[in-house]
Amino acid sequence: MTQVLADADRFRKGFLILLVIGISLIFFAMVRSFLMTMLLAAILSGMVHPLYRWLVKLLRGRKALASVVTTLTVFVVIIVPLLGIAGIVVAQAIDISDSVTPWVQQQIGQPNELDRLLDRIPFMDALTPYRDQIVQKLGEFVAGVGSFLVSRLAATTRGTAVFFFKLFIMLYAMYFFLIDGAKVLDKILYYMPLTAEDENRMVEKFVSVSRATLKGTFVIGLLQGGLAGIAFAVFGINGAFFWGTIMGVLSIIPGVGVALVWIPAAGYLLAIGSPILALLLTLWCAGVVGTVDNVLRPRLVGKDTKMPDLLILLSTLGGLVLFGAAGIIVGPVVAALFVTVWEIYGTTFKDILPPTALAKKA
Repeated sequence: MTQVLADADRFRKGFLILLVIGISLIFFAMVRSFLMTMLLAAILSGMVHPLYRWLVKLLRGRKALASVVTTLTVFVVIIVPLLGIAGIVVAQAIDISDSVTPWVQQQIGQPNELDRLLDRIPFMDALTPYRDQIVQKLGEFVAGVGSFLVSRLAATTRGTAVFFFKLFIMLYAMYFFLIDGAKVLDKILYYMPLTAEDENRMVEKFVSVSRATLKGTFVIGLLQGGLAGIAFAVFGINGAFFWGTIMGVLSIIPGVGVALVWIPAAGYLLAIGSPILALLLTLWCAGVVGTVDNVLRPRLVGKDTKMPDLLILLSTLGGLVLFGAAGIIVGPVVAALFVTVWEIYGTTFKDILPPTALAKKA
């Protein structure tokens, strides 16, 4: 009789596990389009939770009202400016595409003028045998850039309705996360068969890396993109706001990100006969803009993430490929959780894991 009851209990638990897995897979398949939106809502809710707590005290415990005010604050202070920046960037991208393509076609149609411009480029003598190929590839490149911009703008227009719908879902989720986020997190942790110490370790790593990524990405990107964009505007480079935004995004690549834009810009100024402006742009971007990254990144990012720069770079770029723009934040968070989970694994099974060859030599 006892064996029959034990078998029945095992069958019931096994059936329950299969039922949980099956229903969960169906649920995640149903909401998979909103998973990234919900994750961003959770991250933003964690970042602004101190403001929410302060508002709860100010509004005498009215949590719903405090959550509404906090969500509206995020929308006005963060999202509206980002939407404005995106609009300006798109407008300048169109202007650049419309102006650069005809200019290059005109230069290609005037061989003498193009030769004069190419002759101003240092070490051009060594490239003289390949001049025709360079001109041809330049024309193909510009045409490709124009086609890319047009296609991306068309895709952006088609996705506008979806974007605003997901934005609404994110803000709506933030409202509930601010009120009941702690309860939801506690329930999730309850179902994880980990010790309280390991659970706290994972939560702390999630919060610290999210905070560091947001600070590092936006503060460093804003400063580097802003300073370089101002220089572009002063030196008369068309689309300064657009290029400043591009450099702000590329600042996620430590050390060389913004250089991918300002070095060709300096070469452009040199090619059009402005060597002094090219030198000044180089000195400003290398000496001032580059210093921002070297000074602030270790303080804003490295202190909280405690991850190597290479891992931060790979996780950020990998996150961009896998998750899109949200990957700038999600990628490093996933990498931090990856490192933390393996650290927990190493601690839990340290008694059965063999020592490494390096440990034996030490």
